[in-house]
Amino acid sequence: MQQYESVIILTPLLSEDAAKEAIAKFKNILTEGGAEIIAEDNWGLKKLAYPIQKKTTGFYHLTEFKAPGELIKKLEVEYKRDERVMRFLTIALDKHAVAYNEKKRSGAFNKKAETKTEEVAN
Repeated sequence: MQQYESVIILTPLLSEDAAKEAIAKFKNILTEGGAEIIAEDNWGLKKLAYPIQKKTTGFYHLTEFKAPGELIKKLEVEYKRDERVMRFLTIALDKHAVAYNEKKRSGAFNKKAETKTEEVAN
């Protein structure tokens, strides 16, 4: 199974509960298709770089998962059918991206910044 990362932008007209419901729907599609969800990151309501459908903000959500390749096509069809999704991007991760994400989740990048500030303080 290949490892993937999917980012979706949901319309800002949704309430927090409706956004969570939409994310749960896509998460359910993944788990029913045999995917293993590795990590999820809800970025919340963010300003868009440019207007999409005359909207300047959107709910961002990132999901990292392992899945068979044929499941991606089904997931993206569901993204296209759902009116709540303004944009989406699903990418296959190579070994370097997988290693980077593992380091990021373990906090390896934050630890170095903390040690530098401790050295400056001393």
